[in-house]
Amino acid sequence: MSTPNQEYVQRFGLLPRFLHFLVIVSFLTLAVTGMALKFAAEEWAGAVAELFGSFEVLGNLHRFCAVITFTYFGLNLFLLWQNWQKSGKSFIGFILDPEGLVPSAHDVKELVSTYKWFLGLGPQPRYGRWTYWEKFDYMAVFWGVAVIGSTGLCLWFPETFTQIIPGYWLNIATIIHSDEALLASGFIFTIHFFNTHLRPEKFPMDPVIFTGTVPLDELIHERPREYDQLVASGQLEQVKCPPAPRWLFVTAHFFGLTALTIGVALVLSIIYTMIFVYAK
Repeated sequence: MSTPNQEYVQRFGLLPRFLHFLVIVSFLTLAVTGMALKFAAEEWAGAVAELFGSFEVLGNLHRFCAVITFTYFGLNLFLLWQNWQKSGKSFIGFILDPEGLVPSAHDVKELVSTYKWFLGLGPQPRYGRWTYWEKFDYMAVFWGVAVIGSTGLCLWFPETFTQIIPGYWLNIATIIHSDEALLASGFIFTIHFFNTHLRPEKFPMDPVIFTGTVPLDELIHERPREYDQLVASGQLEQVKCPPAPRWLFVTAHFFGLTALTIGVALVLSIIYTMIFVYAK
């Protein structure tokens, strides 16, 4: 919570926060329904189906959230186009901007510096607007939607796609769709959760993607390069803002911790199934 006279800055506007909300809701639902369908013979999957009504309901929810996924992906492309127009840069210059979301050589240096810092061999890197792990998470959405989305469409509309591709490709699509989704769920619910919410500085969660604001002293400590750039460009005063209202702060924590709990429970269910059921 905020303390008296604490200054805040705006890190995320309404559209990016709304898009992340759609990502959370759709991804969690896709993961829960998809894993229950994948492991349909298991007792826990049957309990999930019973909770929602039936396996048919799970399938319908899965397809509905696939539509949400394609929607937020399209909105994200619109947001990128909007930011490109505002930047005044060429398209290549915008994409290759080291301070943008596309990984660059600087991120490799920052990755090495981070491990040196972990090992006590160097100072904490001076992170900027986006860290290398945030860029990786962001780019993962692109290949995730491309791979999982395209194979999912093949399975959703098999009659249409088998007019273009051989029928046995649907078997390949099933394996790719299922295993890539398993990989994505494992990554999000472990690596992303830890990097974003469960590391000591943020535990039990970082609400910035929900509230959009962060204390100024936190920005200076965690992202000193971004702070220096804001000062040098004269934009610091423009991004200063009041703290998020208490109701938003409380709602963000309730929603975020619920998502964290569901994700961790799903990972444990997958691990249990892999070790004690598939290993038999």
